[in-house]
Amino acid sequence: MSTPGTSWDDETAMRRALELAREALVSGDVPVGAVVLDPDGRVVGEGLNTRERDEDPLGHAELVALRAAAATLGTWRLDGCTLVVTLEPCTMCAGAVVSSRVARLVLGAWDDKAGAVGSLWDVVRDRRLNHRPEVASGLLADESSALLRDFFAARR
Repeated sequence: MSTPGTSWDDETAMRRALELAREALVSGDVPVGAVVLDPDGRVVGEGLNTRERDEDPLGHAELVALRAAAATLGTWRLDGCTLVVTLEPCTMCAGAVVSSRVARLVLGAWDDKAGAVGSLWDVVRDRRLNHRPEVASGLLADESSALLRDFFAARR
């Protein structure tokens, strides 16, 4: 995580999320990384996909990062926080973003097969829910997409 007191912007956080995504490759996991910033831009949680490594169906980078942020902050309510993730969240992770009250979601690549922030579904903007985070998309999308494309091409 960042040095205590250091404030990061979205691009710096996305670059760190990309580093985490590359770490996921070591265990054969889909390369997705996530970083949670507190309202002052300090890193309070990080995560990478751990489904293969931990044999955990809930080992998505977003959930790992949100859990770490909740532990750091001592609350499940991540009011004012920003989740920066290399790939558009799935329905499970989008639901966790809403439930944890994340204020902003910044994503890199779109996921046309399982995305729930506009590609297939739009869970985070559903007006029936009690919380809707602000969404920013496409940050370093080419780098995120290339990492995923290379990963899946190697498996075919």
